[in-house]
Amino acid sequence: MRYRRFGKTNLNFSVFSLGTMRCLASETQALATIKAALESGINHLETASSYGKSEEYLGNALAKILVPRNQIHITTKLPPTLDAEETKDLLLRSLNRLGLEYLDCVAIHGINTREHLAWVQDSDGCMKALKSARAEGKIGHIGFSTHGSLELILAAIATDLFDFVNLHYYYFFARNQIAVELAAKKDMGVFIISPADKGGLLYTPPELLKELSHPFLPLELNYRFLLSDRRITTLSVGPASPEELKQPLEYCDRDEFLNEAEINAFQNLENHLKTTLKENFCNQCYQCLPCPEKINIPEILRLRNLAVGFDMTKYGQYRYRMFENAGHWFWGKKGDRCTDCGDCLPKCPQNLDIPTLLRDSHDRLKGSARRRLWS
Repeated sequence: MRYRRFGKTNLNFSVFSLGTMRCLASETQALATIKAALESGINHLETASSYGKSEEYLGNALAKILVPRNQIHITTKLPPTLDAEETKDLLLRSLNRLGLEYLDCVAIHGINTREHLAWVQDSDGCMKALKSARAEGKIGHIGFSTHGSLELILAAIATDLFDFVNLHYYYFFARNQIAVELAAKKDMGVFIISPADKGGLLYTPPELLKELSHPFLPLELNYRFLLSDRRITTLSVGPASPEELKQPLEYCDRDEFLNEAEINAFQNLENHLKTTLKENFCNQCYQCLPCPEKINIPEILRLRNLAVGFDMTKYGQYRYRMFENAGHWFWGKKGDRCTDCGDCLPKCPQNLDIPTLLRDSHDRLKGSARRRLWS
């Protein structure tokens, strides 16, 4: 296992962190998974007040495993609020469930809208309570997680209120590279959310993607893309069982710079994508926004790119189902909401027939609705 400095926190985190959102099946399963993670060298465990019984299970596991407190780092996440007293109460509840006297890190969970950021900047909001708790020694460092737009993430980083950031950034979604760069310049810890799952359902890749990635596995390439980037501190893994830890741990010491064969593999993927999509390839410039119907055009066309180019339809359906079902966690309307107003057409530098592509994306990806894991 490799370890890296988590930005200005000066904590040394393992390059893989255990996310405990999926440790919900049973307390016995949670205990086994957490124990296996610690034995593998993972020293950073992350949870959230909104993840069902995750905090409770983690606290009970730590009480049984009896690992020295100074050898592990615990992060929980609390929602943004305008009420400092509410945040204080939420923090005390989390500490009680975890059975801890202090938390190494607390992240404001989901700064996904401008309103959320305004709440954080309000002098009587959640940041007031967290700063007070830090002064009292109840927490060590304050950060934020986000599923928001790049512009919002950059604005949040620019406030200089935070020591670290949890965000989405993968080979198949590289838009937030600018946010990673700015966070690194400000010496913030960078925690990448769910690179195997939200990064492409890479534990179960389609055959075409496996063929195009040869001699590497798609998951391997994504981990190498991230681990070779020294601006990034740690990647989350979210196993539901100890067995699901095995594959990511094969790469826990593979943090060297990309070699020639890996660079060639990435180039092969890029060439295939553009060749397959031809004039319908969306290069993700985002100039089509805003859409009058609030359709998240770039994200829908990104999912279409992957479905058509790499046969990643299952992943596309998984993410597409979240439109109109996940609120601010995944903003935007589905492609069939297009009214052919034409507002996006003159904005597109590639002259894409966006309304037609949106309808095609909807037909490919609409799938069926499913319940979110922690709801």
